[in-house]
Amino acid sequence: MQAPLSNPDIQASYDVAIIGAGPSGSIAASLLHQQGKRVIVIEKQDFPRFSIGESLLPACMRVIEEANMLEAVNNAGFQFKNGAAFSSRGQYTHFDFTDKFSSGPGTTFQVERASFDKLLADTAESQGVEIRFGESVQAIDLTQDPILTIRDREGKDYCIQAKYLLDASGFGRVLPRLLELEKPSCLPSRTAVFTHIEDNIDPSTQENVHFDRQKILICVHPENKDIWYWLIPLSDSRCSLGVVAEPHLLGDTEADLQTVLMEMIKQEPNLHRLLANAEVVRECSLLKGYSANVTTLATDKFALLGNAGEFLDPIFSSGVTIAMQSASMAAKCVVRQLNGEKLDWDAEYAKPLMRGVDTFRTYVEAWYDGRFQEIIFFDAPDNKIKQMICSILAGYAWDETNPFVSDSERRLNMIVGLCR
Repeated sequence: MQAPLSNPDIQASYDVAIIGAGPSGSIAASLLHQQGKRVIVIEKQDFPRFSIGESLLPACMRVIEEANMLEAVNNAGFQFKNGAAFSSRGQYTHFDFTDKFSSGPGTTFQVERASFDKLLADTAESQGVEIRFGESVQAIDLTQDPILTIRDREGKDYCIQAKYLLDASGFGRVLPRLLELEKPSCLPSRTAVFTHIEDNIDPSTQENVHFDRQKILICVHPENKDIWYWLIPLSDSRCSLGVVAEPHLLGDTEADLQTVLMEMIKQEPNLHRLLANAEVVRECSLLKGYSANVTTLATDKFALLGNAGEFLDPIFSSGVTIAMQSASMAAKCVVRQLNGEKLDWDAEYAKPLMRGVDTFRTYVEAWYDGRFQEIIFFDAPDNKIKQMICSILAGYAWDETNPFVSDSERRLNMIVGLCR
């Protein structure tokens, strides 16, 4: 799968080099390998490793199937997911992802990312993809075909060359850092504090607060709609638990994070009651200033996938969906370029990808300014409109037959007016 070059400084050459073996990297590698392209993936960490982004959306399943990974995912024993539930000041509502406007899968899974990401990477390797774990990209030379300087486990540097480069490094954002592509996000800086718990939920309590293990639960703070909580049921009676807010609303995050998180949980009565017997089973983590953007998503030498390009917010669990969608879209473009076509990467990758990202952005912004919360908790929703909104929550943000995708801002404001 590799060919040595005449340049003694370059160890090997590939059609495509991919930075990062997370969902976007592993899926892009699989899709490219299927098309007969020589691919290498460079991953800094060893798998399994912890990551957030545990609640998948049904739209992910189409890409997983495209990468011939569906059987492996279906058989892995992950927690089945069929929707999303929302709670605010005693109000409760839910969206059934099988009752949506867009065609495509209506169910998916909630996953511990450590095992999920390893499963995707292992499956890609079993298909013939080369992945080098424990190695990191130190420098990039784009004066000709991309040359990557890579540091191995022993701390020694070597170089490889590729005809094209994909950055799937997630929050590591390797290319934005090395190529100075980063620019501020349009979204305010927010902070997430999160952990895993053994939930120990009493069945009688579960009925009183409408808890459904097959749905992610999003709870709004009773006094401040800018603060929200996630409860993501995982397999084996565990949950992922987190709170998101602007930093000043969380208190002293330099102190004990578990204390910060549990004090915030106490402020939401239903969630506090539901988790009365919960035990923290993983050290709490902090993610701050996570929203990010870049000046350039792609050129004829590289493309950014998923979080390496832009990350919005965890509110609608869009991160993995955007990552997988970008992998699928970029892989198709890379194959065309490698096959000799002249591509306009802005028109054929960046803009189509951003149409879906911008749809998610509309609803993220409307969540925090309160408009989308009004729609979600409206007590007499129109079923057809709810199905269209459900499609977006299920990840079908690129389905422009849906008016709430193709004309998202105007449609959203129109519905807000009807709810008032």
